[in-house]
Amino acid sequence: PWPNLLDPGAAGAWGGHHNQARHPRGAEGPVAGPGAQSTPGVVFLGGPVGTGQVIGLGASSEPEPAIGWAPLCSGLAAVDLGAGPPDRPLVGLRIFVGYAGWGVGQLEGEIAEGSWFVVEADIAGDVFGERPEELWAEVLRRQPGRAAWFANCPEDVSTN
Repeated sequence: PWPNLLDPGAAGAWGGHHNQARHPRGAEGPVAGPGAQSTPGVVFLGGPVGTGQVIGLGASSEPEPAIGWAPLCSGLAAVDLGAGPPDRPLVGLRIFVGYAGWGVGQLEGEIAEGSWFVVEADIAGDVFGERPEELWAEVLRRQPGRAAWFANCPEDVSTN
């Protein structure tokens, strides 16, 4: 599993796991009704923090701020799932339970010590791709150098 950094800020950083499906049906509600979520329509485990919270991550061709729509980066926005449907066409929607969080400077320190691969994201293919279980390998496979080697590692390296 790997978290995507969504919002680095003065209070720390948070992100979500985009490859850990949690519930086979998806979420139902004013924003994420049947067919509203990107394929596969499942709820993802965002991380170990705030597992009582549900977070929406959306993309639209109209990325400007609006009620229930808080832009983050690269055309992505946090979607307030309790505010009703966004007043814009969605080109992607993922629903997460919980999130991954870091204290101020913690993630930057981990990156500086080489604990993370920092790569460019393909928003449509990575964030809203139809095969999230293959995301880790797909992202690493397209990287230059030694990062691509890790695409072939087993999920549990103790089985290698």
